[in-house]
Amino acid sequence: MQYDDKAIRALLDKKAIEEVLVRYCRGADRGDADLIASAYHDDAVEDHGGTFLGSARDYLDLLRKVLPAAGRMSHAITNMLVELEDDTQATSECYILTFSRRGEGEDGYDSLTMARLIDKFEKRDGEWRIAHRRLAWEWNHEMPIRETWGRGMIAPDPDSLIRGGKVPDDILYNFSFGRD
Repeated sequence: MQYDDKAIRALLDKKAIEEVLVRYCRGADRGDADLIASAYHDDAVEDHGGTFLGSARDYLDLLRKVLPAAGRMSHAITNMLVELEDDTQATSECYILTFSRRGEGEDGYDSLTMARLIDKFEKRDGEWRIAHRRLAWEWNHEMPIRETWGRGMIAPDPDSLIRGGKVPDDILYNFSFGRD
């Protein structure tokens, strides 16, 4: 099968857009607002489904206050579709499944939330970033915290586990193979 330059360019553009979305989620999970900021153009608009509507800059200012103290969370992207409109414009749709831990003790709970993102991307100076985001909330489920690590089969002593954290304490920011 022969591929032309246009088809290869389209694949590379779609992959670049997917990586922007994944980096956004990594930034949210690690509390790394600078990484989240790298997903947006400076003049981008953020419409967070009724919880925020304004400039991405103002949204990032809010995140810089909230994320460092936020509980554990994990964002997983599914059903990602990227449609290129031309060489500099694209629309993406994806679902974000978020697990988050809210509070501790008897007042604490775990939350599963599904949202859908529709992003207008623009390629400026050779770089794809979000120009306008719209989020729609799909569903939410909350449950009491019940962390048994597979009823002890994964980790009989959960205190011995290496846990994910926020920037700069997460293993991502302190990664070494011990070859230094």
